[in-house]
Order: sequence, then structure tokens, then C-alpha cells
Amino acid sequence: MPPSEARIMADLLLAPAPLPEFTTPRQFADIFPRGHRDSPAVALLYAELQRLRNQDLETVRREISAEISRSKPLRRAYARERRRLEGPAVAGLDPTALAMEDALSGPVPPLRSSPHTLETASAELEKACRALEAQLADMEAASATIRADVSERVAALSDLRHGRFAPSPGSQDVGDHVLATLRRLGHVCADATA
Repeated sequence: MPPSEARIMADLLLAPAPLPEFTTPRQFADIFPRGHRDSPAVALLYAELQRLRNQDLETVRREISAEISRSKPLRRAYARERRRLEGPAVAGLDPTALAMEDALSGPVPPLRSSPHTLETASAELEKACRALEAQLADMEAASATIRADVSERVAALSDLRHGRFAPSPGSQDVGDHVLATLRRLGHVCADATA
């Protein structure tokens, strides 16, 4: 689970903030000249610095709480807007599948500003039916082409299995073709040795 907004701000703004976490009283005293390091004023100065630091930390904590309170309505508004932009969810349909269908179908025509009448609804339905029929005809033609190709390949594989080679249109017998190729190979070898 990702960290909350409050946790991120606290880690960023408050993490190593208390004074003793990054300098001890002894380290603080070492900053001063040797003659003043043991002075009670240095200890008082460290205590005052620590008090001011704690005040600042408390102010930052209050500001973080106030920022979290201010951000709640923004998060709700963002969630509402995201739901509105994503569109209404249809029970049983995957939003990814709907988006893919939209991408494959092409651009969606703009929504009508006025409701359909009986005539406009009938015209739209007939237009949709014609588009579907054309799409079905294209799919059936593509399917018939694929079916013929598959049948041809199955027949060729069956001939291959039984040791028969289907002659290609316009080609000579396979045996004659092999003999002609061997003769050419023999001529090439004879020319290479000469």
C-alpha cells in the first residue's frame, strides 16, 4: 500500500529534525573556541536552540494537519471527476475491453443533443444494420479465403504424408527437375576442375 500524504510530508519535513538527532550538546560545544566550550552560556544556548527547534517542529506538524484537512475535499473532487471521465460502468463488462472495443470500432459519433424520434431511431437502426451486414459480408469473405487456403494446405500435407508431390502448375515432373539440376551440378564441377 502506498504511503499516505501525511506520512510522506512527515518523513520529508520532520524525519531528522529534532536537534539531538543531528548534533549532541558536546558536538555543539565543540563549535565554540576552547575557552568557551565549558561555559554555562553554551549549554543555555543549546537548550534555547532546542526549544526553538521544537517550536518549529510543532508548527510544521500543525501545518501538515491543516494541509491534510484542506486536501480531503480536493481528493473527493478528483475522484468524482475521474469517475465522470471514465464513463458509466456497465455490470459484467471489463472497462479495458470496452476501451479496446472503442479503439477498434473507430471514433464514436458525438452524442445527440435532442432525444430520438421514431423516425430518427429507425433510420439510425437501419444504418447500424447495414454497417453490421457489410461487416459480416467482409468477415465471411475473409473466412472463405482462409478456409480455402487451409484446405489446400491440408491436401498438400496429405500428399506429402503418402509420398506424393502435388505438381505445381506449369512445372515439370519432379524426377525430371532433379535430373536437370544434377546435370547442371556436374557441368559446374567439370568447369571448376578444368
